[in-house]
Amino acid sequence: MSQRIDDFKAALVGGGARANYFRVIPQFPGGVTNTDDTGLGLEQLGAFMIQTAGLPASTLSEIAVPYKGRELYVAGDRTFDVWNITVLNDNNFALRNAFESWMNNINSHVGNVSENGIDAGDINTYIQDWTVEQLNKAGDVVKSYTFRGCFPTGVDEIALDFGSTDTIETFGATIRYQYWTSNTTDNVG
Repeated sequence: MSQRIDDFKAALVGGGARANYFRVIPQFPGGVTNTDDTGLGLEQLGAFMIQTAGLPASTLSEIAVPYKGRELYVAGDRTFDVWNITVLNDNNFALRNAFESWMNNINSHVGNVSENGIDAGDINTYIQDWTVEQLNKAGDVVKSYTFRGCFPTGVDEIALDFGSTDTIETFGATIRYQYWTSNTTDNVG
């Protein structure tokens, strides 16, 4: 079977998926401080300011079952890694403040207790679902993933540097989630 460049071009539907055509739709629990003064709200602001994210990995572990000197491998349990994002920082620190507030409400810096209606003993008071959407060049959603039961486990430092010019601050956030669904799996998403 010969393969020509025209065959390849025809197989690359829409010119191929582009890593820079995406948006993240964040959800924050009640009680999270919102210092956004753009009028957009944290959800819309997140869609603009989350600079990098990833589509989730899928890992199914394996179990080795020994049998007479050999091993039979059977499927094990599914595991989910943490989700890392990078956020552009604005002068309001709106998303940075939201992450810090969310984490502080789960476990405060000073009192080491939950605050603002968060009950650390009740997971449903602090988890939220987040969505990442892959877009085509026309801005249409071609694939979406929903990260179920998210909460932040880390907010990275912001490096300050007199020699850093012509750049906007960014910070990383690590988000733990329970599992993900997509618009093509589990009939949800």
